[in-house]
Amino acid sequence: MVDANSEAVVSFEALVRWQHPSQGLLAPDRFIPVAEQIGVIVPLGSWALQSACAQLIAWRAAAEMKDMTIAVNVSPRQFYRDDFVAEVVSALEQTAVDPRLLKLEITESLLLHDLEDARNKVQLLREIGVRTSIDDFGTGYSSLGYLKNAPFDKIKIDQGFVR
Repeated sequence: MVDANSEAVVSFEALVRWQHPSQGLLAPDRFIPVAEQIGVIVPLGSWALQSACAQLIAWRAAAEMKDMTIAVNVSPRQFYRDDFVAEVVSALEQTAVDPRLLKLEITESLLLHDLEDARNKVQLLREIGVRTSIDDFGTGYSSLGYLKNAPFDKIKIDQGFVR
């Protein structure tokens, strides 16, 4: 994300890509569904969270990037694990990242599974300083009623919904 006034980069989003040996660089829509299907999405998500926090610390060491934040996408399987909030806390502690510098992006479809559990986890994350957003709102059920009762900091609306 770039600040419109200063044109300075103020935030990054961690995006996972796969360098396939024969097909080249693959976008998430090409391999994330398979990772979910074969059960490796949770360790992949854990690695992405840990790596993003470690990278943020490295970037923030440079004076021009000292105010940098990072957003990390979270899969529903990772989010609904009982130890998810503890996993986030552990990643923050291991990398010494200030929780206020981390934003977790949760897909709208995740809310359809168990809204109460989602609300509770988001509230726990908020209490430690981690921000959350709904990513790609408008690609699923798209009920504004869900938003009224969810403590998210930001909503990223899908282009298709706006059109």
